[in-house]
Amino acid sequence: MTDPTLDVDALLHDPGTTIIVCCGAGGVGKTTTAASLGVRAAQRGRRACVLTIDPARRLAQSLGLEELDNTPRPIDSVGRDGGALFAMMLDMKRTFDEIVQQHGDPARAAQILENPLYQSLSSSFAGTQEYMAMEKLGQLHREAIETGEWDLVIVDTPPSRSALDFLDAPDRLGSFLDGRFVRILLAPAKAGGKAYMKVFGGAFTLVTSSLNKVLGAQLLNDLQTLVAGLDSVFGGFRERAERTYALLQDPGTAFLVVAAPEPDALREASFFVERLQQDAMPLAGLVLNRVHTTEAADVSGARAEGAAEELDELDEHALTSALLRLHADTMRVRDRERHVLTRFTGAHPDVAVVSAPALPGDVHDVHGLEQMGAALAGSVAVLD
Repeated sequence: MTDPTLDVDALLHDPGTTIIVCCGAGGVGKTTTAASLGVRAAQRGRRACVLTIDPARRLAQSLGLEELDNTPRPIDSVGRDGGALFAMMLDMKRTFDEIVQQHGDPARAAQILENPLYQSLSSSFAGTQEYMAMEKLGQLHREAIETGEWDLVIVDTPPSRSALDFLDAPDRLGSFLDGRFVRILLAPAKAGGKAYMKVFGGAFTLVTSSLNKVLGAQLLNDLQTLVAGLDSVFGGFRERAERTYALLQDPGTAFLVVAAPEPDALREASFFVERLQQDAMPLAGLVLNRVHTTEAADVSGARAEGAAEELDELDEHALTSALLRLHADTMRVRDRERHVLTRFTGAHPDVAVVSAPALPGDVHDVHGLEQMGAALAGSVAVLD
């Protein structure tokens, strides 16, 4: 039985596809995959914007830029038939600052931005990267509709410990804002004046007295001021994050789970596939990176090893013997990769698979991204 093969060019060429989300475990080539898809899309006449989360400068350099920042930049060397490529790297603190400035009144925004705790938390608070990635995706999609600058957004999701953090951002934010500790800190502002003293006076005094001992009066005051300021700003963000979550479920979105042909990576991929299906997210398929291939697949590893041993006995053709052993090693790796992929496809027979061959080194320029995009577009079924 032949497993379904993902037609990458058909996906990229379809004008109904407006968002592609590359997700999966860390270290499997998500960023390079997203960039190569962006290059391929631009070559096929799409105006694509790649949003990457990876801070490594090599991606910017591979696109011919000194650096990437929070503003989409055009890649002048890429594009054909009206196509174009833009790229940006998420700056979560700058995105956080933009949210505060855009969705709070000037006085409240200035108060938040100058808060010492905000300045620290906006770049280090757990989950900030996922929240800001969700926010930036929604912003890019709105700009695509309003300006037509690009018609396809390709997202390289954060390299989270859990691949689910990106999808869980709205719920986690809501849980934080509705949490008991936040409600306590907001109590004075919510109740106000004498009403506050009457309703919350005794209980709040007891709580703040304890917190003063642990945090100190100034830190507690900074915390209360920050939480009160963010309450109104984050309320709007939560609504936008929920709209973006709904956008991710739209048929115009395509999720690509990226993995390497290794047991741990494919277990993570399997977990993510199940979560996407559970949440009714549109899954396009699996991108399997760094697959070992050979043009002499009809020569088994055992046969190559045996031939090498015969040549060794003749005490000649050392180079041919070494090449045969190299082929035998490649076949053993290939067989192992096929075995772990068979377990994945057995559990998910309807998930289309596309593969990219293992390369001798990192992709370091546009030409390398073009080659990877072409390999994905021309991929054949990994299992036959």
